[in-house]
Amino acid sequence: MGNVRDVGRCGVAMHGTNAGGARSIPGMVSPSRVIPVLVCEDIPATHDFLVAVFGFQPGGVQRGTDGRPVHGEVRTAEGAIWLHAVSPEHELASPRSLGDLSGGLVVYVDDVDAHFRHARDAGAIIDSEPTDQEYGQREYGARDPEGHRWWFATPTTAS
Repeated sequence: MGNVRDVGRCGVAMHGTNAGGARSIPGMVSPSRVIPVLVCEDIPATHDFLVAVFGFQPGGVQRGTDGRPVHGEVRTAEGAIWLHAVSPEHELASPRSLGDLSGGLVVYVDDVDAHFRHARDAGAIIDSEPTDQEYGQREYGARDPEGHRWWFATPTTAS
């Protein structure tokens, strides 16, 4: 592999360092963005829910030549969240068909209590009410109709 200087903890060959002094992976010195992908049985309904209930900006729903939804997108000021169709051939399933979930998304909002009231009143499945956390944020937990877990939070301490 040429001038490999070190192998990282995960066994990934590391080349040099980035501007902050951290080791970097070739071609990924500074990732420009990460786009979460949520798998959905009903992309249009999930898109509309995320816009109306959680306050994301609409990004649209694309359909295949057969008219079925194949991709959707909602947006924030800083990026996008993609909505992908269930795909057995790619081993992608909606949380609706799974048992326990292994993760979710955390979204920072200006006023977590106001966001909570709106989401609750608009029909979101609430997992936990707004609570101050020891790690410096006030947060609540909710689920969308597909079962994806969301935590909305407002920092309570300066970072």
